[in-house]
Formats: sequence, C-alpha cells, structure tokens
Amino acid sequence: MASQPLIVAALSGGVDSATAAAMLVEQGHRVVGMTMRLYDAGGTSASLGGRCCGPRDIEDARQVCQHLGIPFYVVSFEAEFQRHVIDDFVDAYLVGETPNPCVRCNQHIKFTPLLRRARALGAELLATGHYARLEPDDHGRVRLRRARDAGKDQSYFLYSMPREELAAVRFPLGGLSKDEVRARARAYGLPNADKADSQEICFVPDGDYAGFVAARALTRKLPVPGAGDIVDEHGHVLGHHQGVHRFTVGQRRGLGNLTTPVPGLPMYVVRIEHEQGRVVVGPRPAAASRHLRVRDVLWLCEPPDAPLLAGVQVRHRAQPVPAEVQRDGRDALVRFLDQDVIAAPGQSAVFYDGDVVLGGGWIQPPTTAAHAAAATGSLAAP
Repeated sequence: MASQPLIVAALSGGVDSATAAAMLVEQGHRVVGMTMRLYDAGGTSASLGGRCCGPRDIEDARQVCQHLGIPFYVVSFEAEFQRHVIDDFVDAYLVGETPNPCVRCNQHIKFTPLLRRARALGAELLATGHYARLEPDDHGRVRLRRARDAGKDQSYFLYSMPREELAAVRFPLGGLSKDEVRARARAYGLPNADKADSQEICFVPDGDYAGFVAARALTRKLPVPGAGDIVDEHGHVLGHHQGVHRFTVGQRRGLGNLTTPVPGLPMYVVRIEHEQGRVVVGPRPAAASRHLRVRDVLWLCEPPDAPLLAGVQVRHRAQPVPAEVQRDGRDALVRFLDQDVIAAPGQSAVFYDGDVVLGGGWIQPPTTAAHAAAATGSLAAP
C-alpha cells in the first residue's frame, strides 16, 4: 500500500494552524511543521512580542511539533515580507489608501514561496489553518469556497492564492467552527490550546497604524504627512487633522469637532487628497458610489469574456452586494445593482458566486471620468 503523501503544515504559532496539523497527524498523514520567520531580532515592534510568526510564536510552533512528534523547520522570509507587505502597507497609507496586508501576505509569502520550500523537502501538499474550503466542482476543478463558520471565514483574504496551486493546498479547518477547533485543540493536548486569537495586524500589535506608518516612513527617509485641513466637497474648511495617513475613505468616527452646515449630520471621509494634505468629508451619499474600478484582478476561475453577475465584497465582514463585473484587461469594472457602496481605495473587492470565490483585486480611487460614468450609468472604462 502506497504511503500517504508528505504534507507541510504551515504553523503561525496560533491554535488554528496547530489544530490543523494535529488533525492531519491523527488522519495518518506524514506531516512536517514549518514556520516562517518574518521579522529580524531588532526590527518591527512585532518582533519584540507581536502576533503571528514573531519569535514567541515560533517557539510556540516548535512546542506544538514536539508534542505531535513531527519534524520542525523555520524558514526566513524577512526580506520578502518587508518588501511585499510592510513597505506596501506604509506606501499605501502615505498616498491616502487603506492597505490590506493579509491579502499581500497570502499573495507573496504564504503560498507560492512556502510551497516552493515544502517541495524542496519532498512534500506534495501544503496545509494551513485558514478558515476556508477547497472543494472540486462538477468538472473536478478545485474551487475556493467560504468556510462553514461564517464568523471566521477568511476566503476574502485568500482570493490572491495562485489558481494553479489550489490542488496542492489543504484547509483542514474549513468545515469546523471556532468552538470546535478549540475543543479539538484541548483534546489533542496542544500546548497552545488556550492561546488568545490575534486581533491586530501582526506587525502592528499595539494597533497604532498611524504611528507605525510615520516611524517606518522616517526610517525609509520618506516624507511623513503633516497637519492639514478637513474640507467639504466645495473646499470649505470644516476642521483640521494631523496627517492624511490617519484616515480611510468611509471613516465616520475620529473626525474631531467639525463645523458642519447641519449640526449633528453624520460626516464621512469621501476622499483623501494626499498631495494637498486634505481630507474631504461629506454626508454618506457623497462617500458612496454605484461604480468601482478594481485594478490588478486575480481570477480563481477562467477570466470572463463577458460581464458576469456576482456578489462583490469590499471589506472583511461586509456582506457581498449584487453587482455586474466586467473584465477590462488586468482590471475590472464593477456596477452595483441595488445600492451605492462605500469602498476604500487600497482595500480588496472580492467577487463571489454564492460561496465560491471567483477572484478579486484592489479598489482604485475614483477619477473624474469614473464619476462621469456613474452619473450616466455607464460601465465604460474611465
């Protein structure tokens, strides 16, 4: 009887990936644990006790492998993580966008490079602790689907996985709830069974994004955004701010005391003019749009030649909104069918057919031409 294929279990140090590895061992697979080192000893604040792949997490992963009796390897992706994730995060905030580092990490770090390392060990498969499902469709093609636990579903962050590698990846937790995963971790006796979940971006453990961006910009000798005006769409000054990197389109709280024409009217960030150092605000209708351009789209299905109907999700934990999606070269044009949507440039727009991920890309700031298209109801490229 042929032996089971060798599987590399990617371990972050958390309970989810540890439980995924334990499940594979229980099923009789030959498993190797592999953890990524993403920070140098004196680098980001996360290296001094942050979450996910920091030094403390690497040690937790090592203890899990000792408990399971499987080999353990640490691979370094510090340079790649710095370039593709941290620098991208800083650059986006400096130009008024809201980055999505988890998508960048999945795109550039967690799958293709990690699969390459896995195959160097002779492994055929890579397993992670993500909450999502990979299942064949009626034609035998592997499709990325939402997890059974809607509250933990991570498919939104996974659309950037390489389509050609889907068959080589396993998500053991896709059919489980978080409570079931905790229960299994305790039953396996995992040393990190009660470890708290990560709540912040791994390299900004204190949640101070603005402070992190400013510090990293100074380190790279980039200009740090300074104080400026908060204005309405006509340019009237309503208040002041301490840097455009502190704001995101659609933001409502944290705008300070604004001098508005209608007292008590909720104001939202409509757009960020980073070159002028201005934050433009307005009522909700001014921040929402019926149209989006999505750049650098990655498709997990065959790229469509004709417009398709899909549910489009524009941020994590948002509900998908019915829309028409039209491919435009490497980009896509989105027209929401039932409602206007607030979408922050730099975030991901992910296209769903039911619970199947079709693809996604990066929300682009609106242009004058885009506004004109919205006014006419056109889907023509701006």
